[in-house]
Amino acid sequence: MQEVAIIGAGPAGLTAGYELLRQAPEQYHVTIYEESQSIGGISRTVNHHGNRMDIGGHRFFSKNQEVMQWWENMMPFQGEPSFDDIQLGREKTLVSGGADPEADDRVMLIRNRISRIYYQHKFFDYPVSLKWNTVRNMGLGTTMQAGFSYMGAAAFKRKENSLEDFYINRFGKKLYSMFFESYTKKLWGRHPSQISADWGAQRVRGLSVTAVMQDMFHKITGIENTGQKETSLIEEFYYPKYGPGQLWELVAEEFKKLGGEIIFNAKVSHIQTNAENKILSVSYQNNQKQITVPVDILISSMPLKDLLAGMNDVPVWEANIAKGLPYRDFVTIGLLVSQLALKNETAVPTLGNIVPDCWIYVQDAGVRLGRIQIFNNWSPYMVQNPTRQVWIGLEYFCTEGSRFWQLSEEQTRDFAVKELRTMGILAQNTEILDYHRERVRKAYPAYFDTYESIGDLIQYLSRFENLYCVGRNGQHRYNNMDHSMLTSFETVRNILSGRKDKSNIWSVNTEKVYHETDIQEENS
Repeated sequence: MQEVAIIGAGPAGLTAGYELLRQAPEQYHVTIYEESQSIGGISRTVNHHGNRMDIGGHRFFSKNQEVMQWWENMMPFQGEPSFDDIQLGREKTLVSGGADPEADDRVMLIRNRISRIYYQHKFFDYPVSLKWNTVRNMGLGTTMQAGFSYMGAAAFKRKENSLEDFYINRFGKKLYSMFFESYTKKLWGRHPSQISADWGAQRVRGLSVTAVMQDMFHKITGIENTGQKETSLIEEFYYPKYGPGQLWELVAEEFKKLGGEIIFNAKVSHIQTNAENKILSVSYQNNQKQITVPVDILISSMPLKDLLAGMNDVPVWEANIAKGLPYRDFVTIGLLVSQLALKNETAVPTLGNIVPDCWIYVQDAGVRLGRIQIFNNWSPYMVQNPTRQVWIGLEYFCTEGSRFWQLSEEQTRDFAVKELRTMGILAQNTEILDYHRERVRKAYPAYFDTYESIGDLIQYLSRFENLYCVGRNGQHRYNNMDHSMLTSFETVRNILSGRKDKSNIWSVNTEKVYHETDIQEENS
């Protein structure tokens, strides 16, 4: 029986471990080494006094049927109305024979995708559209500027050397300056002109004002859109009753039933290789002890920077590329309040008549806040009292070790509350009923600095026959959750078939190879 070590108990690591044991239970002994004490990585759910936080926000939707079927096998899709559907008399298309969320916990809810931009105390559609509400909010003059700017960009395309070029080509300079420039700088800590266009190609592939207008036309006329629907235009998604972590905790249990083992608080610090480009063993820290275990196969979802730092005899060039790979970290604060100051001026009914958004993107450059999650709208079961209280998550992008990162939990809360009051999202006298902070390291692999040489790093790692890099950080690629799962599906296929070439694993979520089966949702 071969010994398989998997680094990381996030979506990629758990998917690889579960699939390997499901398909070949007699051939492998699989151990997952998880640095923390929790399951799910950035896709975990944090339970704070009965109110649950989704770290980052994760919409479950895929045009890849293998992924969709995998999710449904783990958690049946919703077949009966959820709590808020019942309270509001809301109808939606449910799955025949599906699970009842009022009676079953193991259920994927069907949710409406509503996210908007909050800019200068007004709501704008996300993605940006030129509907009447947008024109009214911007004013006729600004709308005309945006229209002429877009036409100019359509007529005179820029060479896409940066993310700034990518956005201007698709939206024009005026809309870019209003809705993309400051938010992108806030997210990455770099101006879009300093970031590779690759990021835009992967995250908002093909999206443009034209695509948005075409989608609007089909809705108004009732004529079916027979083309590919863009990533950011999907209107429904699936979501576990208690957040994404619930799914991955179930996968972990199923993995253990198949004979898999998970070791927590196990920080892998060293990967021993030999001159024949083979991984021999991994060493991890546990309870202040270093433990070394021999391995036949290593599947790594740990950050490439850390993986290369732990390997012996790495050539200087490749070591420097890995050392220079950048990441963006973030801090998220959960706040429990009785109400928001925002008015629900949409036609969408909600519990307590709160705004219906899952996410609110904060474009104002005058505040540090990047994004707001309203957990009530992701799932009413995430909140202990969803009819009387609002549980929100505030996302701040930063760098580990920075001044903001090092603030105390109380200081972070006070900072966030002050910004919310300045923005008109909370009234001045609104009481904070509860709060909780989470700090997330290496949440977003970034596309600048030594990233331009990542091809050399991939080529070097591919020499190791028994090493497989999977997931977002394992490939230093801003993968969606389901893209990360697909890297693990491909890895398991390679292991079971004996395929040596790993190009199929590294090609997941790349423009050239993966476009036709692209996953059409942004699950962070």
